Amino acid sequence: MLTILGFTMIATFLVLIMLKKMSPIAALVLIPALFCVFVGKGAKLGDYVIDGVTSLAPTAAMLMFAIVYFGVMIDVGLFDPIVRGILKFCKADPLRIVVGTAVLAAIVSLDGDGSTTFMITVSAMYPLYKRLKMSLVVMTGVAAMANGVMNTLPWGGPTARAATALKVSASDIFVPMIPALAVGMLAVLVLSYVLGRRERKRLGVLTLDEVLVEEPAESETVLVGAGGDKKGLAVGKGDNKQAASGSSGSGTDADAELPDEDEGFQGLDPDRPTLRPKLYWFNALLTVTLLTAMIMEWLPIPVLFLLGAALALTVNFPHMPDQKARLGAHAENVLNVSGMVFAAAVFTGVLQGTGMVDHMATWLVGNIPDGMGPHMAFVTGVLSIPLTYFMSNDGFYFGIVPVLAEAGNAHGVSTLEIARASLVGQPLHMSSPLVPAVYVLVGMAKVEFGDHTRFVVKWAALTSLVVLGAGILFGII
Repeated sequence: MLTILGFTMIATFLVLIMLKKMSPIAALVLIPALFCVFVGKGAKLGDYVIDGVTSLAPTAAMLMFAIVYFGVMIDVGLFDPIVRGILKFCKADPLRIVVGTAVLAAIVSLDGDGSTTFMITVSAMYPLYKRLKMSLVVMTGVAAMANGVMNTLPWGGPTARAATALKVSASDIFVPMIPALAVGMLAVLVLSYVLGRRERKRLGVLTLDEVLVEEPAESETVLVGAGGDKKGLAVGKGDNKQAASGSSGSGTDADAELPDEDEGFQGLDPDRPTLRPKLYWFNALLTVTLLTAMIMEWLPIPVLFLLGAALALTVNFPHMPDQKARLGAHAENVLNVSGMVFAAAVFTGVLQGTGMVDHMATWLVGNIPDGMGPHMAFVTGVLSIPLTYFMSNDGFYFGIVPVLAEAGNAHGVSTLEIARASLVGQPLHMSSPLVPAVYVLVGMAKVEFGDHTRFVVKWAALTSLVVLGAGILFGII
């Protein structure tokens, strides 16, 4: 009976999420609470939730302060020179532009928010693609795949969900996966090179001056912010007034004249009031130190980002009103992510506390061929590719991965191996119709979602398989 109820609870959760009948937070709380009553253990619901919240508090803290930290770094201009350098490197060569798109998307993905990454990337690169008449689905596909690989960062979402669902350390999942993910990122860059050569062969190479003469400035520019705050991200806009839709990351739109020739390819507003050019090297050193400390595990990741966010706010915005403004600008993303983690405490707590996950794992183990049991990590990696595309990360990591982990444990496969293998499908997941950020990407790029899907699915699936193969080769999975 517990096996049937467990699978029914997961199926109910997935259907309601995919049909958008309930928000992830509401579904994570209400559905397991209802099934806890069905099981006859409603009186113990409070214990299950408190145990879950206690264990998930460090993960929630990490996500909260990581979002604040990287949001502040974008605000103060840490990534501006990188964007300008990439645009200068690209010039008017289609090959360089496509490779530059992948590099820019990967770098900006450090903030852990897909919507922000796509806004900055498209804002910077769209004018080049538009004026050279390059394929815009190449831009959206490359950006989505680069972000998908980088989305596995501990504060990006999937790793935190895997750590939350399996009650293991996010750093223990992520740090050993770095070599495999690096190979995945290399695969994206190689693919970008191949696609860029194809575009170069089709279009040839022009100088920037020739491009600007061929296609004069468009009518207007849209500034798109994230978290309700204008970040000064400029993207050329034609007749379509709607730059992005379908994501909580979209903010206020404001119209402005297209900058002159030099500024037209700048992407980021060089005059936004949050810039702190005199503190650039401090912020760069702080970020490098923070990432090094995370990889070397000098302190727990939540503690590192808590200290980093507090220091970044204090030094860059010493006045209290400015600090409050920065926190307010990123509050929406913080609330959404941390709320999801705490809501997950109900789902995972009920699933494990009632014994449903154990019964489901027992059933699953009994139906897996004996020859496949010791290879459950490989099985998990393969399943993650289609499952994370056809269902949300919430559904996969909170509903499916715990069952796979229990089945793997029965055959001697460690929970950490299952957790790492579950990250393999993220390059494809970022183009899933269930990911709100992808609508920001295709909306700003003025690309039909169907066109983007047809282009990216095969390449993203290949990238996922490369990550899986590298993980097996390095003995990580």
